[in-house]
Amino acid sequence: MKIYIHEKENWTDFNWDSNKVMKKLAEARNQQGRLLGKMESLGFDLQNEAVLNTLTLDVIKSSEIEGEFLEIEQVRSSIARRLGISIAGAVASDRHVDGVVEMMIDATQRYDLPLTKDRLLGWHAALFPTGWSNLYKITVADWRKDTTGPMQVVSGPLGKEKVHYQAPDSGRIEPEMKIFLDWFENEHEYDLVLKAAIAHFWFVTIHPFDDGNGRIARAITDMTLARSDKSIRRFYSMSAQIRVERKQYYEKLERTQKGDSDITAWILWFLQCLTNAIESTEDTLSKILKKAEFWKIHSTTILNDRQQKIINRLLDGFDGKLTSSKWGKINKCSQDTALRDIQDLIKKDILQKDASGGRSTNYELRSI
Repeated sequence: MKIYIHEKENWTDFNWDSNKVMKKLAEARNQQGRLLGKMESLGFDLQNEAVLNTLTLDVIKSSEIEGEFLEIEQVRSSIARRLGISIAGAVASDRHVDGVVEMMIDATQRYDLPLTKDRLLGWHAALFPTGWSNLYKITVADWRKDTTGPMQVVSGPLGKEKVHYQAPDSGRIEPEMKIFLDWFENEHEYDLVLKAAIAHFWFVTIHPFDDGNGRIARAITDMTLARSDKSIRRFYSMSAQIRVERKQYYEKLERTQKGDSDITAWILWFLQCLTNAIESTEDTLSKILKKAEFWKIHSTTILNDRQQKIINRLLDGFDGKLTSSKWGKINKCSQDTALRDIQDLIKKDILQKDASGGRSTNYELRSI
């Protein structure tokens, strides 16, 4: 019995309800145009800050979708170095973080270059620089070999696994990817936002690698959306929104992969997710403007590197409450040094004690 879409003849002859899709596509395109217009009105430095925030979010959240949690300051610093953006409190980054960043930078900053097999294999090598995925040795920079059995997406405890999807046999990958890449570069009739939705589904359905398929699919999505924007500047993050809607993301994929070639439901979900991603950028823009206003006010205030680092974290959205012990841990300094830094910022009317109190003293930024 044929369960999965790829088992059916001419499975990539995708079709959809044009009326429903075009209505949702127009909505997404309108939102996209309004956001780009708003961002273009910002100064160059604010645009750079927005791009840095968006790409950092993209890398962090795309990895989180797969259950991998990267250090945000490492990701931010790695991206800033590659884009030539100067930031306070830059830190060193490990090669795994650099690999994920390199893939995303290549996809979005060189979006106009052809997507080829070699380019995809290069992205895969960057994602897995050691040749291992967690505790498992995997095939890197090549298509999967299925040496231990068919590629399956499963969940649940050992012995009670539920199979959500089984990918095409490894012997089919080379011809299937050749068809996909030829379509991706040579099909010019579809709107590029619609093409992003189709490409994402098509790629994860082939599932050509041992691991990293989701992250690479989202990089292809970002690359296609950059082509649709005709810009290297990324102001919205699909990966961040997919992370928010992760459950629906997997449900829509599974349902569509077990259907026929009508992918209307997947496209409509993708377009709504894109619209939601663009709308959520309003919060990002608000934070960037607040941050710019803060540093404008304090342009002549003398601050050390530790203080600048923590202030930027607070402005970007600090995780939890700021305490002197967290200050010391983040800056790798003593408790005494942390308290001196904090007291200095209180005297300069930058920090204040959190009125909510608690078991330990917390600190927050004063309102601008």
